Amino acid sequence: MSHAIRYFKALSDETRLRLAHVLGRYELSVNELVSLLEMGQSRVSRHLKILTEAGLLQSRRDGLWVFYSAVNEGEGHAFLKAAEPFVTAEARMRADLDMAARILEDRALKTRQFFNAIADHWDTLSREVLGGFDLAGAVRDAMPPDCGVAVDLGCGTGLVLERMRERARKVIGVDGSPRMLELARRRFIPEGSAEAWSDGGAPFPAAGADIPAGSPALAPLSLRIGELDHLPLRDGEADFASINMVLHHLSDPAPALVEIKRVLRPGGLLMVTDFDRHSQERMRCDYGDRWLGFDRSTLETLLLSAGLVPESCRTCAVEQSLALNLTLARRPDTGPAS
Repeated sequence: MSHAIRYFKALSDETRLRLAHVLGRYELSVNELVSLLEMGQSRVSRHLKILTEAGLLQSRRDGLWVFYSAVNEGEGHAFLKAAEPFVTAEARMRADLDMAARILEDRALKTRQFFNAIADHWDTLSREVLGGFDLAGAVRDAMPPDCGVAVDLGCGTGLVLERMRERARKVIGVDGSPRMLELARRRFIPEGSAEAWSDGGAPFPAAGADIPAGSPALAPLSLRIGELDHLPLRDGEADFASINMVLHHLSDPAPALVEIKRVLRPGGLLMVTDFDRHSQERMRCDYGDRWLGFDRSTLETLLLSAGLVPESCRTCAVEQSLALNLTLARRPDTGPAS
């Protein structure tokens, strides 16, 4: 009975009811909630504290940022689910959800704009962090020797794709930045090359078109533009997938991992390379990072929640006092595609 009284008291204020409702759908930072509610930060923080102490919200600190969401298990979760039918029809509640969706769209737009802006310097920026670590070689070595279709998600300028072509029968690169994909095409078909394609006057293959191998020892390559939570790939199309230094740029890595499971064939292998947990706040400005890395436990939880089974993880030190976790996971041989 005492828990019920605490829950009812926490939700007895309209602002707290709005917060509980929108945070049941989205994870948002304090600053984003201030913008959504059009209230001062101290007032919003006070309401968040009451809901958290009541056991209805949970917080996640990432460097200097704090994100809030509704609890996803236990009595507090059950209480919020029971209350949901009584608030979803409210016009203000619907408006809050619409605003939260726009906030997330704005996050994604800023990320795309960032990568388009720094695409020409991305390889240099990557070397500043990786130093002498051969990420592309590590991905190639993780690929099965009889690999059919290999996919690099968030392929950038194509450094990893180059090495993938040595072992796979076909290679696909996916990225959300048109400028990154243009630079990747330039890598594989230099401007003015005899192999350059003409597609509607463009000197490079259109996204999705196969680039010829150019050598019997290299696999044909397809470059495709697309978002990681809605991949331009068929169910079970890939035998091997890699996603390198990408998850920490996403607002929510979970939908991307669910999509990766969908496009992997049963038994297919995934390699995830990303920063180990760190506290270097400057990475947000310098490299457009959203998360300050993932510890092994967090990444394992994300993979398992997406239906992928972690198999191994090794940690390698790189530059700037950072470390990379190289994790291999597999889609189970049985079960639905999504």
